[in-house]
Amino acid sequence: MKEKQRILVVDDEQSMREFLSIMLSREGYQVELASDGQHACQLIDKTVYDLILSDIRMPNLDGLSLLARVKEQGTDTTVIMMTAFSTTEQAVEAMKQGAYDYLTKPFKNDEIRLVIRNALQHRQLRKENSRLRQVLDRRYAFDQLIGKSTVMQQLYRLIEKVSISSVNVLISGESGTGKELVARSIHFNSHRREEPFVAVNCGAIPENLLESELFGHEKGAFSGAISTKLGLFESAEGGTLFLDEVGELPQPMQVKFLRALQEKQIRRVGGNADINTDVRIVAATNISLEDAVTGGEFRKDLYYRLNVIHLHLPSLRERIDDIPLLVKSFCDTLAPHRHITIATELMQRLLDYPWPGNVRELENVIERCLILEEGDVLTGSGLPPRFGETSLPKSLGFQLPEEGLDLEAYMESIEREILQQALDRCQGVRTKAAELLHVSFRSLRYRLEKLGL
Repeated sequence: MKEKQRILVVDDEQSMREFLSIMLSREGYQVELASDGQHACQLIDKTVYDLILSDIRMPNLDGLSLLARVKEQGTDTTVIMMTAFSTTEQAVEAMKQGAYDYLTKPFKNDEIRLVIRNALQHRQLRKENSRLRQVLDRRYAFDQLIGKSTVMQQLYRLIEKVSISSVNVLISGESGTGKELVARSIHFNSHRREEPFVAVNCGAIPENLLESELFGHEKGAFSGAISTKLGLFESAEGGTLFLDEVGELPQPMQVKFLRALQEKQIRRVGGNADINTDVRIVAATNISLEDAVTGGEFRKDLYYRLNVIHLHLPSLRERIDDIPLLVKSFCDTLAPHRHITIATELMQRLLDYPWPGNVRELENVIERCLILEEGDVLTGSGLPPRFGETSLPKSLGFQLPEEGLDLEAYMESIEREILQQALDRCQGVRTKAAELLHVSFRSLRYRLEKLGL
């Protein structure tokens, strides 16, 4: 990349300009020269330089004025000042005004090579960070949350309002509905966007390690704690801590977590000092925390701390009108160089399928089809075997009585019958029954307990 990096040397001493031009040209840089700040301003009006190496004291226009002119232009040009020992204070002032560094004359060749190399690497990192930030901004922009259905449009408006605040948010919805995507959108559209987004699955960490993961530990706090470790709270300082499957938090941890939220302080395992924290909490669950509170599995006070704003993500079955939009988005993302169209028969099969795995399952199915089908028209030959199985009937032949009915009691009786049939078919093995019904084991257990089965 050196041959593409342009350096402008600005100095009123011809011998210094010539010396730097020869040395930097040998290093592979493209070098241009200016005899004073006024001459340099004429050049920067026509060319954007990667780096400007400028003396401070010059006739017509000095180095500080040139630096101000560069900053006014709004380019990401890096500026390094050169100064005699007697003007070091001016060089420090230049750094306060945005110069990257300064060199004191006379300087060694190795010194100037190193400073320039570091400055250009720093500039490259800034550009890369800016590019990645733009990618994140685009990836988690509100228009990337796909859905034209009424329920999704209402949800997007609420998410947009929530993002500009710092209140805790609870996101509920079945597995695969996009809870983490929503959490990231909230973070990257908030004033905390420049700070970390830290995600943790509360059900994936063993209970004996969870406290250390969340709050950190001091050296020697327990066997194997060979050094001090920052917890996720400290790692997310100033940003957002996303707690996925928060309903899986063990009871003892719920108490400690509640204290952290109330006091805005944590204490590392084995530590004696309280550490102040500034972290926004976004939690997600695929179970009913209200029912968990009623059943004594989740603390009521913690529930209300987390549930300041509640966002419920509908299942894909509740927003089938969004399936064509989602399919197009997945095709554009997964096969950007192919012009994919979806056969009518395939789209109908996608619309008829119940999607127990929700949007995540749809994405996986489309990716499978894109891999297995070579043409640009997807016909469904790459669909998983389960799509050949009998799907739910569109109508159960039910006729609403003239006098109406108790809907909750009726739906409960249907759910009871389906659950009992699933258990009978699986010889009472609940894990197999859960797989048969495309629900989690925990969800099945909750439903059975609710119905007294």
